[in-house]
Amino acid sequence: MSTKVLFGFHAVTVRLKTAPQSITEIHVDASRRDARMRQFVQRAQDAGARIVEADNARLAGLSGTERHQGVVARVTPLPLRHSLDDVLDEVQGPPLVLVLDGVTDPHNLGACLRVADGAGAHAVVAPKDHAVGLNATVAKVASGAAETVAYLMVTNLARTLGELKERDIRVIGTSDDAPISLYEADLSGPVALVLGAEGTGLRQLTRKTCDELVRIPMQGAVESLNVSVASGICLYEALRQRLAAAAARTPESDPEEERP
Repeated sequence: MSTKVLFGFHAVTVRLKTAPQSITEIHVDASRRDARMRQFVQRAQDAGARIVEADNARLAGLSGTERHQGVVARVTPLPLRHSLDDVLDEVQGPPLVLVLDGVTDPHNLGACLRVADGAGAHAVVAPKDHAVGLNATVAKVASGAAETVAYLMVTNLARTLGELKERDIRVIGTSDDAPISLYEADLSGPVALVLGAEGTGLRQLTRKTCDELVRIPMQGAVESLNVSVASGICLYEALRQRLAAAAARTPESDPEEERP
């Protein structure tokens, strides 16, 4: 069976937590004896993982980078949900989807996945021909979120956005010249937030397919934000609105009823 590589404490720890049986072996820096490494090794051993001590050259060769933190794991790929429909069919409550149009940098994708996990997004969607795939760098930057958030690459992004609309999911794109602010939009219901690459923004067809365009207010001298920062702002505004809406639906208890 084919294996892939994960590296870094966060990425490997999440795999230990979610699917320890998928770990073939974990290579650790033999020279590291600090508390963090000791705790990690103990956790890996408790999970039944095979530990292999290695030097820095071996770890760098396995991971393809010097930024491995002394931890590199060989793992078998986890079963993937085959389609966006599979993911959305399992969602309880209003779906929240992040769509990335033209994000090709693995560090940006990893950061977007991390933000998506934190905000409770159900999936991250990208076009196959204008996006980076999941690789070891993405997994490292994502700090485990590559294991927990569905990342789906689709053949035709405009068609996929149309399919989201058929599910009554509003497709909201971001653009510097949008007529309304992000904070004026209703993000409390089923929403797909669509962001383009920094600088180029959304492609024209993607832009036309959106139900609505919003802008992130910019008060300083810079004209745009990194896509992962923009994703965080948009997703957490959606989360804020959803929590507020849920709180508003919860009836307040009657003080008289609480008295014995």
